[in-house]
Amino acid sequence: MQKEKSIPNKLTTLIEPLLLSVTPVTTKFGSQELTKATGFFFVRENRLYLITARHVVLDELTEHRPNNLVINLHIDPENITVTTDFSIPLYRDGQPLWREAYDSGGRVDVCAIELDRHALGEQAFFEAFHIDQMLGPEDDVEVGTSALIVGFPLGFYDTLHRLPVARHALIASSFGIRFQGFGYFLTDAQMHRGSSGAPVVVKVDYDWQLIGIHTSRMDMINRDKIEDDHLNLNCAWYANILLSLTQKA
Repeated sequence: MQKEKSIPNKLTTLIEPLLLSVTPVTTKFGSQELTKATGFFFVRENRLYLITARHVVLDELTEHRPNNLVINLHIDPENITVTTDFSIPLYRDGQPLWREAYDSGGRVDVCAIELDRHALGEQAFFEAFHIDQMLGPEDDVEVGTSALIVGFPLGFYDTLHRLPVARHALIASSFGIRFQGFGYFLTDAQMHRGSSGAPVVVKVDYDWQLIGIHTSRMDMINRDKIEDDHLNLNCAWYANILLSLTQKA
């Protein structure tokens, strides 16, 4: 992880840096709260981005059209219960401020929003992923590998310390293969609304590596809701999409 603010050693030993890289996301239209989601911080060439699912900022199918997001930041290294909300506009002069991408399968359900470090305030401290902490489809990740999906399921989190929770997951499809032709792989985990945009990570040599971005659950349309349980399978877009989303314009 890349530290964005110095954190005392005592707190560093108490809090997993991974947890400080993830933030709750609230979508709003004006002051009206719409939905809850998850995002995480990513740094490339000294540029800071908020990464989340594209359908969090705009979902044409459900007419979900927020015009701003609110994230939560820790601001007191001596007392992690102290946080502040930070509002992020989604449009300027009617034009979207997020970056999105397309590949051979169509629109990718991941977006990046560049953040103004100075606007966040000098007191804000958090962690951020960077390119050296990513694994791509070309890397060796076996099916069945244990992973974590870190986020805010149903908006749930440690409300005192404002920290996310981690769900255990397994890699459920062949990593490196585009599942059904789309730019994602599958995870096996019980997931909930509010987790869209959560980082999917695996541990390599004692360090967490970003391998994907969780965006949605996968289920069978013809599933008998009485006889059959949910598949508990989920879509995670390969993390290397961030190379396109954060490329300098």
